[in-house]
Amino acid sequence: GGIADATAEVQLSRLRWAVLLLFSSYSLCNAFQWIQYGSINNVFVRFYDVSAFAIDWLSMSYMLIYIPLLFPVSWLLDKRGLRLIALAGSALNAMGAWVKLGSLKPHLFPVTVLGQVICALAQVFILGMPSRIASVWFGSHEVSTACSIAVFGNQLGIAAGFLVPPVLIPNVEDVEKLAYHISIMFFMTAGVASALFILVIIVFKEKPPNPPSRAQALVQSRPTAEYSYVQSILHLLRNANFLLLMVTYGLNVGCFYALSTLLNRMVIRHYPGQEVNAGRIGLTIILSGMVGALISGIWLDKTKTYKQTTLVVYIMSLVGMIVYTFTLNLGHLWVVFVTAGSLGFFMTGYLPLGFEFAAELTYPESEGTSSGLLNVSAQVFGIAFTIGQGQIMDRFGTKAGNLLLCSFLFLGTVMTAFIKADLRRLQANLENEQT
Repeated sequence: GGIADATAEVQLSRLRWAVLLLFSSYSLCNAFQWIQYGSINNVFVRFYDVSAFAIDWLSMSYMLIYIPLLFPVSWLLDKRGLRLIALAGSALNAMGAWVKLGSLKPHLFPVTVLGQVICALAQVFILGMPSRIASVWFGSHEVSTACSIAVFGNQLGIAAGFLVPPVLIPNVEDVEKLAYHISIMFFMTAGVASALFILVIIVFKEKPPNPPSRAQALVQSRPTAEYSYVQSILHLLRNANFLLLMVTYGLNVGCFYALSTLLNRMVIRHYPGQEVNAGRIGLTIILSGMVGALISGIWLDKTKTYKQTTLVVYIMSLVGMIVYTFTLNLGHLWVVFVTAGSLGFFMTGYLPLGFEFAAELTYPESEGTSSGLLNVSAQVFGIAFTIGQGQIMDRFGTKAGNLLLCSFLFLGTVMTAFIKADLRRLQANLENEQT
């Protein structure tokens, strides 16, 4: 019958790595465009003659636009499939990059905002894709790896966004010279984004000729049931453990967003003229975070200790944040590198933990919906913390601003302790093995 046929022809497509690499690349390009203003905040403040808060909004626009558009886009992914979403994401990403080329005069700040808003739209078509690409293209033994490679692209983009702008755009006095340096960065970005869009048109297929795993074969052989989004979301919002996780995830990742956005302002305040090093500190946060994410993913696969691991990593994020807060003003840049690195290790290491724990608590609901709600929570707290910390920093200094984040991480730690480890997915797998 149908199911026998479906499982007979399980086969991995060679194209899967090309699809994954291409997705990671345009995801990288989009994340780069998110932080390219924030990582040299002080330079753009001078060029456009706007407040630091206005430049912060260029970063926050990504968070803001994600919130209302997440659900329509994930509905579209379910209805129209991967290729359309990939084309939309890479096209908008390239379009935003070209619009920014029209913003190279000090009075053209509104054009900058428009370009960044288009890139923010692209991000909505990018963030929810990794788990779907992994399950549609990859075998059951490589799904987690594929998913983490897809997420890594985004992290690498943020890393590049901290590293490249301070090097390409020296803080020169002359506005004409400054415009020239900025244009080089924008032209490079637009070139890369356009090339990636063209590659997506050529390479990116809806799905491989044969299903890559039994699970995927079953999904494809099933008649598509009318799957109700609203029901799914309501189910999740009635799940007390998931609600706790959603808030604690938002608190942790929101802190990380605020830190990334405001990092340049914080470092420049204590170490004037050190734009390039501020960028390198951002880079350190991201790279050590990638190591943290990898290690915590492998650890979860081995031990399945979701709650314990999440709690330990949360406590370590809090400790890291406290140490960073009290050592930032000591006058030694190497100390900031070390503390920021350890902070990144645990905060970014928390990202995959949150997603995986959520998938466990909410099985058999779609992972897309649970990770979407976690992301929305993170964006809401990210905006609140960025505004709050920015205002406190301007009035009372950086230490007060960082203490705000410390207090919320403490709250998140306490709440995490109250989550019951109701591991439904693990339970289902165990029951299957017994029958």
